[in-house]
Amino acid sequence: MSLRFARRVERSPRSTRGADRSPRFARRAGWACALLALAGCGGAVRMDPPSPEPSAAAACRALAGRLPQVLDGAERTESDPPSPYVAVWGAGEIGLRCGVPRPANMAATDQVPVVDDVAWFADPARPALFTAIGRAAYVEVTISRAHAPESVLVELAVPVKAALPQTG
Repeated sequence: MSLRFARRVERSPRSTRGADRSPRFARRAGWACALLALAGCGGAVRMDPPSPEPSAAAACRALAGRLPQVLDGAERTESDPPSPYVAVWGAGEIGLRCGVPRPANMAATDQVPVVDDVAWFADPARPALFTAIGRAAYVEVTISRAHAPESVLVELAVPVKAALPQTG
């Protein structure tokens, strides 16, 4: 595993950074709460799929075909509703959504850890949430305390690099 820090290279106009923060935060918070509430329950795990742009959607479909069946010891399970943009392992212990919007609270000056050549924005407000950045699509990963984020991110680096070309 290689771990290094890189400066953010993607830039977003500051005028739009806070404009839609509340709805996005509420949606993501609701998604995270639903994921955690379903942990330990049988059956499909409820996760709202994102609505990616067409170019990101194609990259996300490529990623879906490369994701592992077992991630950090957790078996892949079904999501509800089924979506090529969502993957779940365990009883909601690890959740992945591909094609999400750029993290609203990510600043151009933020330093992000790079794990095996994939940059991950670690949301300071939500320590279980990581977003792969600088790729053809943003990939959001929620990791429960039952798993080590470093292990999960290392295992996801290979399919992310293979399916999502680097953009920045």
